[in-house]
Amino acid sequence: MTAEPGRPVVVLTADCGPLVLACDDALAVVHVGWLGLCAGVVEAAAARLRAVGRGTLTAALGPCIHPAHYAFGADDLDRVAARYGDTVRGRTADGGPALDLPRGVRAALTGVGVSDLYDVEVCTAASPDHFSYRRDGQTGRQGVVAVLEP
Repeated sequence: MTAEPGRPVVVLTADCGPLVLACDDALAVVHVGWLGLCAGVVEAAAARLRAVGRGTLTAALGPCIHPAHYAFGADDLDRVAARYGDTVRGRTADGGPALDLPRGVRAALTGVGVSDLYDVEVCTAASPDHFSYRRDGQTGRQGVVAVLEP
């Protein structure tokens, strides 16, 4: 997080969600995986940003895995749904249970009063231009860089 204009902040992800939160005079980047989502990382980042910044929060979600490629165990999916509702439940391309990570991020943001979300709507596992551990079985990362304008 930064409130210093011109200072870049970066988050690295592969299949997890890179989230940028911004207000008038500060911004934060957040690595949102399913465990972090359940632990309240989105809510914590929004609270921290509101503590140092002013104005309405807006958000942007970068490339992350989508439900068609995100097979998920029933117990873990129940855990996420218990926190954010059934909207996080999805289906894989072959019909199995899946986590809809973008919807989970949206639900977390809605819960803290952030309604302005720009989602690039890119699935890392479906995109040949992005790293995906679930697709390739190899570690790689893409970075999201955010800079507060002076």
